[in-house]
Amino acid sequence: MNADPKNLIAESYKIDGITLEECRSIFLDWALSAPIDADHKALIASLLERHGQEGHPMTSVLLEGLEKSTHSGKRRGGYRARPRPSED
Repeated sequence: MNADPKNLIAESYKIDGITLEECRSIFLDWALSAPIDADHKALIASLLERHGQEGHPMTSVLLEGLEKSTHSGKRRGGYRARPRPSED
């Protein structure tokens, strides 16, 4: 599986003067376009291996994403995600 099919992460490393905030926005776009059943930690790790540059803001964002990735592969939205009223 291609970890960066839209080349969002790769292109971010080519932008001179890119900010941390811009990298976070690009990462969010990447994360939203990644398949729901993908192993996000493995994808991020492969992106770091391929593109990671010490001191680059995208590397910081990827490391943060790797550290905080707790995606279970299941989405719970709508009424299932809301707290249920207690039955008294």
